[in-house]
Amino acid sequence: MKHPVIRPVAKCDLPLLDAALRALSKELGDVHPASIDFLEQAGFGPTPAYHALIALRGNDTVCGAVVFSPVVSTTLAATGFYVSDLWVAETARGCGLGRRLLADAARLAEARWDANFLKLVVYHDSHDTRRFYDRLGLSARSGETTMFLDKSGLETLKGQA
Repeated sequence: MKHPVIRPVAKCDLPLLDAALRALSKELGDVHPASIDFLEQAGFGPTPAYHALIALRGNDTVCGAVVFSPVVSTTLAATGFYVSDLWVAETARGCGLGRRLLADAARLAEARWDANFLKLVVYHDSHDTRRFYDRLGLSARSGETTMFLDKSGLETLKGQA
């Protein structure tokens, strides 16, 4: 079987990216309120908040996607990239596509903002995903806990003097 083509997402690809992200959310049991309009605004507005790559078989069959953003660490004195979403279609798993998507994202992040580390979050009950990341050499950072403040909490924070 021919290897999928991996390329950066263009505006015209947003329906394909949306389909990939909806498939990922469904597999994880997550809700998916993001729309194509949101993806366009966040990724193609005046200050893009994310970058994305898609893997295609043929011209329009999406079989993988990765969404990532720049991140900076003063404790590492380095820039890196944060992977918010990585999805590979079930029919394309086991062929190295996830590794290829992450490697291409790493090359793009290095070229764009000199990224030299990767950061992501994996759900505790995603055992297969965790094994995939372990095989790639990712590891949990000891002494760290991912903290999160939702929109309501953020509004409260912004309203405080």
